[in-house]
Amino acid sequence: MWGHTSHTGPICHRFRDDAPQTRPQLGQQRRDGSVARVSENVTGGSDGGKRVAPHEDGPGELDGGWLERTVRVALDEDLGPVPGRDVTTQATVPTSSRGTAHLAARAAGVVAGLGVVEEVLAQVATRLGLETPRVERRADDGARVQPGDVVAVLDGSVQVLLVAERTLLNLVCRASGVATHTRRFADVLEGTGAQVLDTRKTTPGLRELEKFAVRAGGGTNKRMGLYDVAMIKDNHVVATGSVTAAIEAVRTRFPDVAIQVEADTLAQAVEAVQAGADFLLLDNMDPDVLGPVVDAVRALEPAVGHVELEATGNVTLERARALAETGVDYLSVGALTHSSPILDLGLDLVARS
Repeated sequence: MWGHTSHTGPICHRFRDDAPQTRPQLGQQRRDGSVARVSENVTGGSDGGKRVAPHEDGPGELDGGWLERTVRVALDEDLGPVPGRDVTTQATVPTSSRGTAHLAARAAGVVAGLGVVEEVLAQVATRLGLETPRVERRADDGARVQPGDVVAVLDGSVQVLLVAERTLLNLVCRASGVATHTRRFADVLEGTGAQVLDTRKTTPGLRELEKFAVRAGGGTNKRMGLYDVAMIKDNHVVATGSVTAAIEAVRTRFPDVAIQVEADTLAQAVEAVQAGADFLLLDNMDPDVLGPVVDAVRALEPAVGHVELEATGNVTLERARALAETGVDYLSVGALTHSSPILDLGLDLVARS
């Protein structure tokens, strides 16, 4: 039903070309003509945070180019122009000092973004002309942790560890907060067949990290940006004159992309499906309104094929299960990336030589 075939990779997410590509993208047409569904790829479960990933094959990897650029900018903010300096650490800690630090959880949650740790340490070490500390991970991205759980052990130059501390914590705590929030929704939806989606309401510059964190928390990425999926909303309908006209315009200009349409009413939903929409966003509908719309769309599917349905707008933890039980495929939650608090983690020296 979806016709988006421009790239492959984990669910609804673009990876760099050399990254592992083990799962089809959400809605991406396979070579055999079938379509990838979230439920085929996502699994839950945890053993208390001891090297557990939420998906059978994990949330994938952060894009290496994005990671290098983002860490470089973050360090420029903290240290000043390259090579930069930490006037406190470099005055009080000898370059010869070595030590061990624990990256540990201070609150219960789900950790994510651990690949940031190695990148920050490597860039700081290069700036200071010192050896990069060794990192031993004791949890995987997506692992549930409790206060006191050690997520990683860092061993090496104390100067590097202390200079890197705040930058790596800022990024890992942010990602872990998003993953924790996502996991709460994924747990609530367990058994319904529906999956939780993110949105484009991300922190500028951190979309790659935040969408990675959503996957680590058991959620699913929707589109990465304006370039990979068409989403027709009310302003596009006003600009073109109708839902049908908007769909036809996209099909003409970009025939290879999937088309999503926002529908506020049953009439809009039916028009969109009959005009060839692949995916409907059913906006701000209570369960008693949403259910009949879902039923009406499903009744059209023998003629048009399966249509993916998403409940969106005012999707809270309290409402999520009732919305999912109407039969939608997905629930989108902007709050995953625009309102998640950080997960508190700390980096503490435990030994020094």
